[in-house]
Order: sequence, then C-alpha cells, then structure tokens
Amino acid sequence: LKPGQIKGVPGFSQGPLPAPLSFVMDDEGENEFVSEQVNEIVKNAITKTLGAAQYNKDRVNAWSTQIVDDTLKELAKLNKPFKYVVTSIIMQKNGTPLHTGLSLYWDTKTDGVTCVQVGTDTMDCITTVFACMI
Repeated sequence: LKPGQIKGVPGFSQGPLPAPLSFVMDDEGENEFVSEQVNEIVKNAITKTLGAAQYNKDRVNAWSTQIVDDTLKELAKLNKPFKYVVTSIIMQKNGTPLHTGLSLYWDTKTDGVTCVQVGTDTMDCITTVFACMI
C-alpha cells in the first residue's frame, strides 16, 4: 500500500468524486445500520447547508458545523441503538489533491460506516458517519 491508502478504502483526490463508500453490517433487522438511509441524510444536510454557495474560507467552519449537527439530529430521529461520530471536510477546488483514508477495528456485524462525497464548482465536501452499536 502507498502512504495514505488503507486496504479496501480508496483515497480521495481532486477530480471526479467516487460513489459513496459504505461498509454495512451483515445482520438484517430494524436496528441495523442502513448505509443508503444514512447517505440520504448526509446528502440532504450537505445540500441544505451548501446549496449553490461559492467557496468562502470565512464560512467553512460554520458550514462544517452545520452539516455535522444536521446529520446528527437526523440520525438521532432514527431511534437506533448506535453511538454516532460524524466528520466533515470542506476543501476549496484549487488544483490541490486531498487524500484521506480510514481503518476500522470493530465488529462488522453490529457497527457501520459510510462516507459521502459531494462536489460543487468551487468546493468538495466529504462527510463520514461512524456508527457503533450500544
């Protein structure tokens, strides 16, 4: 593996963004982590916050906070037995690549993670949700 790469988790770079990255639990049931449902929550939070805005370094912290807060509020409404961690990165499109990766040591039958990338003309947003069953 090259630096910045994790086996099974692609790095992200400037240019076309890949499809959402998701790891789902093996068990079926109403208390499972459903990545498609979480992806939709994250996409809605990003779209609501960023809309058609142009990159503005003075607003990035507020945007990131709003995306994370909106995502957590909607996840809590699902009433599933998880503790959630949400991260969000907003980067201006300026030709500089962004590489990120993650590695997990947990129970894939009960825990889940999904990563959503949304790009606009002037910025990219990468938001990751980690869910650990209580």
